[in-house]
Amino acid sequence: MTTYGNAWIVTMDDGGTEHERGWLRVEDGLIAEVHGGEAPAGAEDLGGAVVTPGFVNTHHHLYQTLTRARAQQADLFTWLKTLYPVWARIDDEQEYAAARCGLAELARSGCSTVFDHHYVFPRGVVGLVEAEIRAARELGVRIVAARGSMDLGESDGGLPPDSLVEDIDTILADTERLHRIADGALVQIAVAPCSPFSVTTRLMEESAALARRLGLQLHTHLAETIEEDAYCRELFDCTPVEYLDRVGWIADDVWCAHCVHLSDADVTSFGRAGVGVAHCPTSNLRLGAGVAPVRAMLDAHVRVGLGVDGSASNERSDMFVDVKNALLVARGRDGSEALTAREALRLATRGGAEVLRRDDIGILAAGKRADFAVWRTDGLEFGGADDLVANLVLSGPHRVDRLVVNGDDVVRGGALVRADEQEIAAEHRKQARRLWQE
Repeated sequence: MTTYGNAWIVTMDDGGTEHERGWLRVEDGLIAEVHGGEAPAGAEDLGGAVVTPGFVNTHHHLYQTLTRARAQQADLFTWLKTLYPVWARIDDEQEYAAARCGLAELARSGCSTVFDHHYVFPRGVVGLVEAEIRAARELGVRIVAARGSMDLGESDGGLPPDSLVEDIDTILADTERLHRIADGALVQIAVAPCSPFSVTTRLMEESAALARRLGLQLHTHLAETIEEDAYCRELFDCTPVEYLDRVGWIADDVWCAHCVHLSDADVTSFGRAGVGVAHCPTSNLRLGAGVAPVRAMLDAHVRVGLGVDGSASNERSDMFVDVKNALLVARGRDGSEALTAREALRLATRGGAEVLRRDDIGILAAGKRADFAVWRTDGLEFGGADDLVANLVLSGPHRVDRLVVNGDDVVRGGALVRADEQEIAAEHRKQARRLWQE
């Protein structure tokens, strides 16, 4: 049992409770108590730091840390076509190195739970999803690992090369196999066909049937670019959201990445049906895709969280960068009152937990998982700030001082506790060079 005191605690509960000089107690991996006022004797003094729930990343591609700063001025489709041939060479050793690097970056940015959408499965290569689960367990973060898939290759009108597509029976069988290794708490599995331009209608429908039989969540990319909209109209004679409805995916066990190009009717449909959205502002800006209508989605009661997306379209796996960018792009799109600092922080915590259908994380309250981030407030950037929570967002990004997951330290004093950052970086550089030289 450990008690932490003298902190500005942002609980993210429904009432927006904040304890400016509060304390919390952790026992057996859970939060036992959260209170305002002076902490009991023996509490660890956090020195006036801001304490938030650990960030929840709702969309990522960890393997892409191996291919940063490529196709720098390409749109989505050109970017994908440039990198698919490189990704087609990835193996489990490279995947493990990539995952450790990305997860370490995320942990240092205050992220305690990571959803990873892995959809690249070169023929004859095994153990890719297992490699990233092993990396997450070693570093101590929670992971929701997607068994992604692509079955619509170039020869059939899809975007990916034929060498990267699989048959449906293989995809479904492997998804069910991976489901059996999840523990439901630190490791979960999701079902995630890649995108309308890389999978068949049959795969979308059968993936949904499998997920619902196993009680798993469904995920895909959707409405990321105007080119995708044109592609769906040509291939399916409908918009991306109409296609999602056609295959039975407009439901509350679904969340979609990006959703930049949604009509008002699409937003209303998502809110009514409970479809969630992973908002990826930095990646969308990097690829010139546009800005998602986050204010409209929130007003329509759409579940919205944040995602950093892959490190080949957002070269820094840093959730705090996306907290700050989410705030800025919302205001750039819809004006200065479009999003508050606290709403941006909620997207990264409680919002992300809601997207993943987790009611045990993203909030600091008795009985919830002890996942929290400690942010120092004694730095130069906090001088003159009378609202430390707002300033945390507005002056970001920041490197977390301490990250606790399931009651255990993952980051302490800004450094990884369970791994050596320099060793991770060196091995990652080695595997990246090997990937590019092969």
